[in-house]
Formats: sequence, C-alpha cells, structure tokens
Amino acid sequence: MIGYITLGTNDIEKAAAYYDELFGSIGVGRLMESDRFIAWGANMKQPGFSVSVPFDGNPATVGNGVMIAIAMDAPEKVDAFHAKALELGGSDEGAPGPRSEQFYAGYFRDLDGNKLNAFCMTG
Repeated sequence: MIGYITLGTNDIEKAAAYYDELFGSIGVGRLMESDRFIAWGANMKQPGFSVSVPFDGNPATVGNGVMIAIAMDAPEKVDAFHAKALELGGSDEGAPGPRSEQFYAGYFRDLDGNKLNAFCMTG
C-alpha cells in the first residue's frame, strides 16, 4: 500500500507555494518539512504527498508515464481542484469530465511539469 509519494522539484519555494495553495483548497496542510523536502497530508496514518530537491544533486526531471492521482469524493470537487491547479500556474492536460461510466477526472501538470489528476468514482 502506498505510504507517500515524492515528486522532484528544482525550486522548493515555488513548489511549496503552489502545493500549499492547491492542497489548502481541500483542507490539507504540511506535515513535515526541511530545507530540501516538504510533505502534505491529512495525518501521518494516511498516504501523503511530498516534493523534494533531488538528493543526488542532479536536476529534477519529469518521469514519462508517471502520474499522481488525488482522490476526491464528487465531480464538483474534481472540477474545483483542477481549476485551482491551473489558477496557480499549472497547465491543463485534460479538462475534468467523465472518462468512463464510473470514472470522472481532470488532468494537469504542476510548475515542474509533473503530471497529476484529480478523480472520483461516480458509479
């Protein structure tokens, strides 16, 4: 089971501001942080999300085929989260909408180019 995920960033301050606002829009705040790492989550017993300056010293790059999915409980929340991601400077990778009879999602990229989506099950 997933405990947490980490995405690389080349600008920790810019990434922190983006994700503070984005996750703040759904009531989620920071759980841990250092000068190279920040983690957000509801609590330490649920999966979390983090960004980090790569520890190997090389630039952060986007993983081709990698995507992080953020669970929501209603299509309206998917719409709002996707809109907030774009408002904060993210880019659209697929407007919110039904992808099947039971799956509703909106796709976007963060400021570093990492692909995420917000989704909910509708059936």
